[in-house]
Amino acid sequence: METVAAFDVDKTLTTRDCVVPFLWRLRGPRLVAGLVSRSPSLATAAVTRHRDRAKEVVTAAAVRGLPIDTVDRLGAEFEVGFVRRHLRPDTTARLRWHAAKGHRIVLVSASFRSYLEPLAEHLGAHAVLSTDVEVDEQGMCTGRLRGANCRGAEKERRLREWLGDERPVVYAYGDSSGDTAMLAFADHAFRVTSSPISEAPTREVST
Repeated sequence: METVAAFDVDKTLTTRDCVVPFLWRLRGPRLVAGLVSRSPSLATAAVTRHRDRAKEVVTAAAVRGLPIDTVDRLGAEFEVGFVRRHLRPDTTARLRWHAAKGHRIVLVSASFRSYLEPLAEHLGAHAVLSTDVEVDEQGMCTGRLRGANCRGAEKERRLREWLGDERPVVYAYGDSSGDTAMLAFADHAFRVTSSPISEAPTREVST
């Protein structure tokens, strides 16, 4: 039977969050000015604890008006210069163990496609299910997200959609509450913590 290994990225395959550093890479100090002009929306999202809305506001400040080609180019540079430097040796070794077994590997993350696709190529992953930005007909970023933020129930939905009618054995790896639905869907779920994991899976960890 076919096997699929689904990996969250931030703080699962990496030691830290990548989203905010990437958005800063796109705009630098101008990101702060963009956030100031959007402070009422950001404050409302913070008060209501609406994380997805907060991400939409910050993303708009970072990408609106940029050509998607620029975002993707900077994403590729960010993957090499930042993401790779923060990869966890243990979870990366587990991913490579799955690859050596011939398992299909998919990155399922709220991080952005622009740097996850280069990361997937670097790691030998077969697919990326992630957050992405909306682009207009002229190839410019509108400031909105393309579809939903890929966290929580959306991760499970995307994974199910990607699998289609297939029902392989699914391994899943995640570190946060945003991964709970995906972990619950998996046949073998591993909650990643600060403690290193073994190169090969020896037991399933309760979610």
